[in-house]
Amino acid sequence: MTGVLDQEEVYRRFDPSEARRRVFDLAGQCREAWRIVREWEPPPLSLPLRGVIVAGMGGSAIGGDLLAALARDLATVPVVVHRNYGLPAWAGPHTLVLASSYSGNTEETLSSAAEAFRRGAPLVAVTTGGELARRSSSWGASLLTFDYPAQPREALGYSFLLLLGILVRLDLLPDMTPEVEESIAVLEALRAEVETAVPQENNPAKELASWLHGCLPTVYGSDLLAPAARRWKGQFNENSKSWAFFEELPEMDHNAVVGTGHPPSLAGRIRALFLTSEHDHPRNRLRQEVTRRLFEEAGVSCRTVSGRGKSPLAQMLSIVLLGDAASYYLAMLNQVDPTAVVAIQALKRALAER
Repeated sequence: MTGVLDQEEVYRRFDPSEARRRVFDLAGQCREAWRIVREWEPPPLSLPLRGVIVAGMGGSAIGGDLLAALARDLATVPVVVHRNYGLPAWAGPHTLVLASSYSGNTEETLSSAAEAFRRGAPLVAVTTGGELARRSSSWGASLLTFDYPAQPREALGYSFLLLLGILVRLDLLPDMTPEVEESIAVLEALRAEVETAVPQENNPAKELASWLHGCLPTVYGSDLLAPAARRWKGQFNENSKSWAFFEELPEMDHNAVVGTGHPPSLAGRIRALFLTSEHDHPRNRLRQEVTRRLFEEAGVSCRTVSGRGKSPLAQMLSIVLLGDAASYYLAMLNQVDPTAVVAIQALKRALAER
């Protein structure tokens, strides 16, 4: 008997905008983003930099999270993500501000960009257009645009690789071209395993979605994969229309690991996903093993998902693609359109009226 996720009719019914084309296009996005940023002309920096701020929200901010995690052990200055209006008090002329907004109309990011201009901080806007592109041009700020019709969360290859390339071009990170090329190859190989045409018995993303269906996903990651855990949580929220939560190790071992007892009826409905990489700190890998055992003893069903490839970038992106695909298939099982974000649109309308 053919499973639900092996029936083409399911995709025609619940995915009218063909989100699957964009979900599985991460390798193509990364390739094009790297081409764009290599042709971009970096702005001259008159002062030495003391820090980098990525200002963004939602799907655009996740690219900053991935960048900050990757840059922690590579960059010559700290990289932080700002999800709010304005800027931190310490930001100024020695701070590079990367304002990332897919639409160019995100009000929090527009506020951050305006504050960067007011304080004389060097500003690079990353966007498809909108008000951010217009204002940045009027301010004389550097502008890096791309064209990819999608929901912001569906364009992560651009929002991450463009930011990564900016820091490489400004000599704040070493050249990452070999790592990008390896990552693209790894993503293409993984795509061949998780596309809709691959039967569930051979498809790790379909199988994962079936395991999660009807339950509460909780995602755990450390080091490089802490932002990937956040990405999985957000994709389950937006694509699958599902409750989901994430935690970071080792912090969760100082609080969340204790919270498995109540309500007692919940443990059997939780699905715990531990994202792991060979680049994790050895003590964090050990913590994952011990924490998983404690969860299982509490009646929680657990799985460990490992990154693919050799480089940190490849392992990070392969985990992202698998989570994106699983969230898409979970949407099909939940019989919802993965593209629609009705609650977010209603929230924006309500805010616009105030």
